[in-house]
Amino acid sequence: MSKKIKKKDIDEQLLDSIFTLEREWKQIRSLVERSIEPMDTSIYRENLAQAKYLFLLREARHRKISAIRYN
Repeated sequence: MSKKIKKKDIDEQLLDSIFTLEREWKQIRSLVERSIEPMDTSIYRENLAQAKYLFLLREARHRKISAIRYN
């Protein structure tokens, strides 16, 4: 007998991932902005984190998830 995965649990995990990726992206962005001569890998990591964050935001919009409901 397997446990059925609830939509609410998945939505909460998605929101947690969004908030985590947002913090990570902003942290990397601030490091790149403060760097005199940022390395290519730093810029790549910033772009990757931003792409992940925006992808999850689109997924949340598609699922009609609001962070206000889960607070």
